[in-house]
Amino acid sequence: MSQDTLFSFPCTFPIKAMGRADCGLDALLIEILSRHAPGFDHATLKIRPSRGGKWIAVTVTIEAQSKFQLDAIYQELSAHPQVVWAL
Repeated sequence: MSQDTLFSFPCTFPIKAMGRADCGLDALLIEILSRHAPGFDHATLKIRPSRGGKWIAVTVTIEAQSKFQLDAIYQELSAHPQVVWAL
């Protein structure tokens, strides 16, 4: 385990993002993860709509290889205008 992270890599890690239901957030998340975590299992993608249907939360589980990889994913997600929130 690295001193600058609480994780031991590689590890299974859920990537979560939230945005408007009509913005294609699921496709965006797949596109970003394809660059940073090629070969991730698309079957792990889960979409959860808000009660009112205006928002969705998308979760994809990847096999994270490093803190650097996770930082790159979150930087790209957070910088994208369609992503309201990333966790």
